[in-house]
Amino acid sequence: MMKLKVKEYFKVKSIEEAINLKLQYGEKAMFIAGGTDVIVGLKNKKWSPEVLISLNDIPGLSYIKEENGTVKIGALTTHREIERSSLIEKKIGALMDAVKNLGSVQIRNVATIGGNLCNAAPSADTAPPLLVHNAFVTLECKGGRRSLPLEEFFLGPGKTAKKEDEVLIEISLPTPPKTAKSAYWKHTRRAALELPIIGVAVYLDVDPREYGRLQQVFDLPDSTWDDQLRALNESEVFCKELRVALGVAAPIPLKVKDLDGIVKDKHLNDQLLSEVTDVALQKAQVRDSWRGAAWYRKEMIKVLTKRLVLICLRRILKEV
Repeated sequence: MMKLKVKEYFKVKSIEEAINLKLQYGEKAMFIAGGTDVIVGLKNKKWSPEVLISLNDIPGLSYIKEENGTVKIGALTTHREIERSSLIEKKIGALMDAVKNLGSVQIRNVATIGGNLCNAAPSADTAPPLLVHNAFVTLECKGGRRSLPLEEFFLGPGKTAKKEDEVLIEISLPTPPKTAKSAYWKHTRRAALELPIIGVAVYLDVDPREYGRLQQVFDLPDSTWDDQLRALNESEVFCKELRVALGVAAPIPLKVKDLDGIVKDKHLNDQLLSEVTDVALQKAQVRDSWRGAAWYRKEMIKVLTKRLVLICLRRILKEV
């Protein structure tokens, strides 16, 4: 068994204590929460800290709540807690999709959402769902707190805008309207315990003037994706907002920009969705890897974006 070269391990009781220890030890120290990413990185010699500062015993950083039109998630909230949250299931469907297929139950019991974001892997499953919901992160240091959009938090593989002495304490998302839903698709070679070949998240807000045959087609047990797209073309559903975010499509989890001018107040149909996927492909920086070829990732972005819009529509119709 490989022996880790960590000399000190501190279990702090407050954010202030964690920050003071980080300032004391500097680059020799590293924060750890659930440890599912950190321990693997230590074993693979990705990092070699002499000091680990465990944040797990800090009270008040594990919660899911809604306040004043904002859904707030504490950074120490585990994926399992998110998976069991009725608030997340109802309001933030894409995040629920992501955590349900993130590792094993044992992993989800300890892995935290803050840790998943701070690891800043392009494949981080929670990142695309949070990006399409326009999430913010709140960071605390000795000088106070600051918030920034999640899309500004990721700087590169394993790199974030978090300063050395800062602790991520909260993720916040605007509560979506009833006419909006989101969905996430983790495309893998097998059903579980696998990093995504590509990850796609979609947020959709619509003006449902007339759903036409859409509800009827969705209710058919043998309806295909093509059947649903044809029914969408025949409907009178107009787009208020459509957001797309991608994982494993760039050096960082990527939020696709410049969609508002294409989709706002437009008839939601197959042609419009093709225009959306064209923009997504222009923004993506997919590459070949042993897990998947670049051409295949591009094809799946096209396919999955349209499918996720249909999944969002199905979820919206359940609220009607």
